[in-house]
Amino acid sequence: MSRGIADFRPPQVFGPAQAAGSSGEQRPASSVAPGAEIPKAKERVSDQERIEAAGRPADAPPAGRLRRWTSHAVRSLPSALVLAILGALGVYGHYSGWTLPKLSALAGAAERAEDDWCEEHSVPESRCVECHPQLLPPEEDFGWCKAHGIPNCPLEHPEVAQLKTPVKMTEADRQRAARALAIAPRPENNPICKNYRRRVQFASPEAMRKAGVDVAVAERHPIVESLSVHAEVRYDQTRLASVASRLAGTVWRVEKNVGDAVAAGQLLAVVDAPEVGRAKAELLQALAQTELARHALERIRRLAAQGITPGRQLQTAQAESLQARARLLSAQQTLANLGLPASLEALEVLSEPERLERVARLGFADAEWQRFAPARPPATLLPLRSPGDGVIVARQVVAGELVDTSRVLFQVADIRRMWLMLNVPIEEAPQLVLGQRVRYRPEGFAGWLEGSLAWISTTADPQTRMVLARAELPNPEGRVRNGTFGKAEIILREEAEAVVVPGQAIQWEGCCHVVFVRDRGFFDAPEAPKVFHVRPVRVGVRNGPLAEVVAGLLPGEVVAAQGSEVLRGELLKNALGEGCAGCQ
Repeated sequence: MSRGIADFRPPQVFGPAQAAGSSGEQRPASSVAPGAEIPKAKERVSDQERIEAAGRPADAPPAGRLRRWTSHAVRSLPSALVLAILGALGVYGHYSGWTLPKLSALAGAAERAEDDWCEEHSVPESRCVECHPQLLPPEEDFGWCKAHGIPNCPLEHPEVAQLKTPVKMTEADRQRAARALAIAPRPENNPICKNYRRRVQFASPEAMRKAGVDVAVAERHPIVESLSVHAEVRYDQTRLASVASRLAGTVWRVEKNVGDAVAAGQLLAVVDAPEVGRAKAELLQALAQTELARHALERIRRLAAQGITPGRQLQTAQAESLQARARLLSAQQTLANLGLPASLEALEVLSEPERLERVARLGFADAEWQRFAPARPPATLLPLRSPGDGVIVARQVVAGELVDTSRVLFQVADIRRMWLMLNVPIEEAPQLVLGQRVRYRPEGFAGWLEGSLAWISTTADPQTRMVLARAELPNPEGRVRNGTFGKAEIILREEAEAVVVPGQAIQWEGCCHVVFVRDRGFFDAPEAPKVFHVRPVRVGVRNGPLAEVVAGLLPGEVVAAQGSEVLRGELLKNALGEGCAGCQ
């Protein structure tokens, strides 16, 4: 058998006394000096003889082998202990979920009784309402409300409200919710979500404050739901008039300029038109022929009465008188069409000079003609007058220009009412109704102007996909100007008694919008469970920091506002990676 370095033992040398066996002690022989004669030793004793001399049985293992086994066992002991400890830790971790025991659990049974904590819900185990529902039994489940899109609807079952005193819902509340749901699409909730059965609990009010959670009361508050769109102001096309000359001619005089306010019938300019002279001449000629025919008819009628003139001549005179009268009426109408009305009764009683002067002044007031007198106005003048009250917004003429009937010389706009053109996205156009109130604030303008929706286009713009709508905007002070842009709000709905909460109180938990409603017994006793109920809601319009709750909450209920995301996190912390926590 080979021997390792560790098992090597140097040979021992025994003295004579040890060979004789006279002494029980074995001592090594002293060193022999160099050159000395070494005494002759006895013959080497065999192993068998040494074993028998020691009094041990012949079949016992040799001493060297035993020492080797013992040495190997001692060297292997640390590794064995390490493997045993690791195996014990593995068994413990398998059965304990790899959590270390708390110090209180190691201190004894008395301290373990004080370690009363629910790790899942972060409250004392003995007071956890989720682990021990008998501490706060769940309320009756009324299921899904199809009308309002939430479970346990307070509008249909007000007993679910966390209020001390019972409440009764009125028809006005239901109608308010119906209007809100009908006017515009609202965010919907998942009907299979069961999170409304959950409750979030705090260990104490102090724990809630340390978590940064504060509450607010749901209350009634007026809200306005509107559609914000871009708008442009334009002149009311039914009050914008373009003025042109009725006849071709030369501009003789211009009376008004851009920006001048004018009244209906006020003189704008004067055109010298030859056709006016011809029309006036025809009137004077027809007037003279009419008078001549009338006198002739009267004379023949007297002679016929005396039997001097035959009846046929009387008939001819009557016909000529009627023809002269018809030509006179035609000449009068021609002048009237040019804006030069003439009174035949007034002309017939005038003398010839007075008649000529009166016809020359047709279409002009006495004061106007007097103003023109120094310039010796001709009888061919045609006045251009404002068709209505307003402001001259365009002038395209100067004195001395040749004009015709196709050229616009002035534009007069009544700015007391303007058009507000609205560009509405096509997907929001179904919300528009004629008569809806519209508020408009021009760029750089501090206040709001209000009008009403008067027209909705039946066509969408093929490029912008916008639907054009028009509102009529009163402008009595003239502050709104044509061509200005701004922001307009189409008022879709106004509610004076809407239920609102702070916007931060509403949380989206994956499949429903929810609020966390404080239990009605939160402060009944110090040991009362500090519970918030998960309540799905239908969210309406948001006005600044407030959000409307169309259904799901009643006035007076207390909800978590600031820090409500803490409750949402507590609700969802056990459902990470599983999708919607309440739809499993």
